[in-house]
Amino acid sequence: MAGVYLDRVRKVYDNGHVAVADASFEVADGELLVLVGPSGCGKSTLLRMIAGLEEISSGRLSIGDRVVNALAPKDRDIAMVFQSYALYPHLSVYENLAFGLRLRGMSRQEVAPRVAAAAQMLGLQDMLESRPRQLSGGQRQRVALGRALVRQPKVFLLDEPLSNLDAKLRQTMRVEIARLHRRLGTTMIYVTHDQIEALTLGQRVVVMCDGQVKQIGTPDAVYRYPANLFVATFIGSPAMNLFRGRLVVNCGPRLDLGSAELPLSGLSVKERGLTAYVGRDVVVGVRPEHLRLDDAACQNGLTGTLELVESVGNEVFLNVTHATTPLITRMSPQPLPAPGEVVRLSYALEQLHFFDPGSEQRIV
Repeated sequence: MAGVYLDRVRKVYDNGHVAVADASFEVADGELLVLVGPSGCGKSTLLRMIAGLEEISSGRLSIGDRVVNALAPKDRDIAMVFQSYALYPHLSVYENLAFGLRLRGMSRQEVAPRVAAAAQMLGLQDMLESRPRQLSGGQRQRVALGRALVRQPKVFLLDEPLSNLDAKLRQTMRVEIARLHRRLGTTMIYVTHDQIEALTLGQRVVVMCDGQVKQIGTPDAVYRYPANLFVATFIGSPAMNLFRGRLVVNCGPRLDLGSAELPLSGLSVKERGLTAYVGRDVVVGVRPEHLRLDDAACQNGLTGTLELVESVGNEVFLNVTHATTPLITRMSPQPLPAPGEVVRLSYALEQLHFFDPGSEQRIV
């Protein structure tokens, strides 16, 4: 096993496009770290640079105590699992698992116990004579994982490995990957655009956008304390509700939205680090689960028109319009007003997030 260290790693293509801009972070030995972001954000390019499949334009990449910028992929002691299973259709499961080891000149006596151990770990022991066409999508992905597993590499790299599976299989495979990581204790770097995968699998999460690292932290820290507006709206489903307006304190703190107001009664501008923003524009965010329906005990609230009720079984989403601002709340099933009615939503000050509208960075 080994840690992975990136120091201002950068990728610029010949046309001048910056795919990855000065990425610097450490993946600890034995850690499962997830790179997450929208399509085109640079996460797969960054993973391919770690694998040696993309040339690094500048910066330094180390695996363990070796700088690997100039090393070929086969010399980096990594194994990669791709979005496509990339199995050999004419070979059995056993032969697919053994292929990479035989390519490296290992004897049958060396290959057999490794394949048997991987098959046992992934529940493939009864499928070793089957061809890929006889397997389900989840079983094929397990074979792809097993092919990397038999290598016993220092680092596993997984590039959107569950994208081709349906929702139920993705959930099952997430559990299997998490269990596999706990059992092996091997360093894993996992790329996904799915925030659910990122938050449930990652011990830490690297959120990327436009080639830049926007935030690094535990899933809980990234969700509860987003560093900027991008992370606030990308992480979390439904996304964080945002109010854009001017912070005023005369006759009580509030956010002037132009056609409406967001009360901030009890807000200590000084304690929340907002002194410099009095009389200036600011962005206030609140998670859907922190907007409560008709909580009369809460001193801060707003009214809006209920547009749509979305029931998904164990949860209900209310789509509400406050003046011209669309909002969404998450709550447990309960008796609800009908669409078209005016509703009151309340919120606690400690559950509000404040951002600078210019830099888009978190204020408090």
